[in-house]
Order: sequence, then structure tokens, then C-alpha cells
Amino acid sequence: MGHAGAPAYDGRMATSTIQALLEYEAKTPAHFCLHLHAARCGAQTVLAEEFRITPEARWREFEDHASANRYVRVDVPPGRFVVTYSADVRLDTEPVAEMPEEAPLADLPDEVFRFLLPSRYCEADAIGEVAQRLFCDDRPGLARVQAIVRWIHRNIRYRPGSSTITTSALDVLESREGVCRDFAHLAIAFCRALNIPARFVAGYVWFDDPPQDFHAVFEAWLGDRWVMFDPTGMAPPQRLVRIGSGMDATDVAFATYFGEAELLRKEVIVLEHQARPQPQRPEHAAAQVL
Repeated sequence: MGHAGAPAYDGRMATSTIQALLEYEAKTPAHFCLHLHAARCGAQTVLAEEFRITPEARWREFEDHASANRYVRVDVPPGRFVVTYSADVRLDTEPVAEMPEEAPLADLPDEVFRFLLPSRYCEADAIGEVAQRLFCDDRPGLARVQAIVRWIHRNIRYRPGSSTITTSALDVLESREGVCRDFAHLAIAFCRALNIPARFVAGYVWFDDPPQDFHAVFEAWLGDRWVMFDPTGMAPPQRLVRIGSGMDATDVAFATYFGEAELLRKEVIVLEHQARPQPQRPEHAAAQVL
């Protein structure tokens, strides 16, 4: 958002249909924790959903009430199995209508404070000098986070296959390339280095290119709320169907497993039942997601 009063989306209600499929081959007995369910929170309402594992296996769902993240745990025997998740989700988000400032540290809610700390993929403590040099002259608040998003979009190349599950914000800063999770990690590290709480958000969203997949963005705590940004500029953040949030990608991986297994197929489909807003330049792409 370059100027207040010029939102990327008008805040009207919309519904998205989500379909996700994962096919694995377990080489040994394995325990899986799957994170595919749309969160039930804020401006997001899950209207209907279905989760299946084929061949059938006993599974259980649990929710982390602090984050609203929903998980499924299941034991699988050796062999191939398929996980499917589908849902209809209604979004009713409002654009950011003001220019929120950075909250004084003493005023941060206790549950927000931890998002100032370094984490495995967001080494805010090691990136502080660079963050100060690049962004110390920007106006505190929304304008500073927009400057971070703008810099990443202009200086980091989006290149599928350029990073691995171990790539961190420092790695991305050095290589100057990555994918959506890398863009989000770098933005989070910059924000935390500047005493702005920030968290990683994973979800489903429709976009033209690259092909459909899970998508990663980030949120910064500004004023008294979380505000969402997409430094890739690939999709309006207001349209993201949230799966979950956390310190970094570790907290919201779509699958974590113990044992030996291989991912054979991954398919994601997102259908929007309303005319899609056009993707905005990253500095314009900010939305409230409460």
C-alpha cells in the first residue's frame, strides 16, 4: 500500500474452494503430522471440509489454540498412501485504512512479544546491521515494512528450485534468490531486527504463475493488529486462505514425519468464487487479517 485510501482489495466477502493432494511412499513405518486444514480464525470461516487418507488409517486432529493452527497425526505402515483435503472457505477481510505505527515494546501483548526473537530460519540477531543500514531512514510503521517488502521484491530473484529446506534468511540475503518461503523469512528477519514483531504465514491462494502450490507470506504487528504482506507480489494477500502461522516455516510445514518416506506427488487447486483482484506491486499489497 503506497498511500492510505488506495487498498488492493475492497474488503467484500468471497469464497474459495481448496483441494490438496499429497502422495507418499513410506519406506518404513512412519508417524506423520500433517498441516493442511484451513484455520478457523478472524475473518476466515470454514464452511465445509473433508479430509481423507487412502488406504484408510486411524488419524486424529488437534488444534493449537494460541495460533489456531490445525494438525492431523497418523501412523502409516510401509507402502504408498494418499492424503486429500478439500474445503470451502469464506473470507471477509478489510483493507488497511490508516497508516499504523510501530507499537512501543512495552505495549506489545505478551503473545506477540516472542515474534521479536530470532528463529531457525530468521536470524534477526545476525542481520541487524544490514537492516539498520537499509531501513533506518524510513518512517516507522507501515511505511518501513513497505520499504522492506519493496527492497526484497526488487533485489531478490524468485527462482523455483534455488533453495532447500535448510535455506535461511542469511542464505537468501547472500544468494539474492529464493522462493516464497525465503522471501517471507528474509522479511521477517529484517522486521525483527528493527523491533517489529513479524510471523510466517502459510496458506492457499490463487495465482497465475508459477503453478498452484502452497504459498508463504508474512505478517507484521503494526499498531494493535497483524498486517499481512506478500513480498513476492504474486497474489493479493487479502485472498490468502490461511493454513497457519508461526515463528518461521518450521511451525507450518505441510507435512512433518518421523521415519523414512518419499513425497511422490503434490497437487494444489484453488478456485475463487468472485472476480479476482489483480496482484498489486508488493508495496501496495497489505491487508488486515485478524
